[in-house]
Amino acid sequence: MAEPAQGARHLLVVDDDDRIRELLKEYLTRAGFKVTAAPGGPQARRLMETLEFDLAVLDVMMPGEDGYSLTRWVRERGGRSGGTPVLMLTARGLAEDRIEGLRVGADDYLAKPFEPEELLLRIEAILRRAQGRARPAGTLALGRCSFDPDRGELVCDGSAVRITESEVDLLRRLARTPHQAVERGDLAHDAVDASGRAVDVQVTRLRRKIEDDPKAPRYLQTVRGVGYLLAPD
Repeated sequence: MAEPAQGARHLLVVDDDDRIRELLKEYLTRAGFKVTAAPGGPQARRLMETLEFDLAVLDVMMPGEDGYSLTRWVRERGGRSGGTPVLMLTARGLAEDRIEGLRVGADDYLAKPFEPEELLLRIEAILRRAQGRARPAGTLALGRCSFDPDRGELVCDGSAVRITESEVDLLRRLARTPHQAVERGDLAHDAVDASGRAVDVQVTRLRRKIEDDPKAPRYLQTVRGVGYLLAPD
C-alpha cells in the first residue's frame, strides 16, 4: 500500500464491520489520503479529541453509539473540530434516513452498497465545498448576527456560531446575489437529495441560528414558487 504524501488530507473512517473498514482504509489511502480508522463511536471520540481530521466517514448502524449520535456529538463540540465535514454510510437508503442525517449535521449521505469511485467523488466534493470556492468578499450584517463569506464564519451576539460546511456553502451561494431569489433546484444541485428537501432542512437549521423568530424569517426568506433569498441589512 502506498504511503500518503506529506500534507495529505486526513480522513477518519468509522465502521464496526472489520472488512469494510479495512477496505475503505486501503482504498482511500491508495487515493492519496491519510486515513485513521475506528470500529465504533467511543474510539472515534477519543481520536477526535486528540487529532484533527479534514473529513469523517461514519457508518450509521453500529452497536452502541450510532452514526447519528456520533455526528450530533461532533457538531456540539464547537470550534474547528465541531465543523469537521461528515459523510454518512449506511444500508438504510430511505429519504427519511437521509433527512435525519442532514438534520443532525451530516454534509452528505451515501447508501450501501456503493461504488468506491462514487465514495471518492463525494468526499472530494465535500472537501471542495469546505475550501469555499467562489467566496465573495465582505461581511454581511444579519441583525444580531454577521456572516463572513470569505472565512465561512457566522457570529451572533458577539460569539462564533458553529455551522456545517454544507450550511456555509448554502449561505455563500445566497450571499453572491443578496436580496435576489436563488432557485431551489440550483441550491439543491450538489445536495444529497436533489428534490430540494436537503436544502429545506439546512434552511430550517440556519433560521434557528440567525433569526429572532425562525417562523417569521427576516434574513433568510422563502420566495414561493422559486426558492430562497438572503436579505442582509
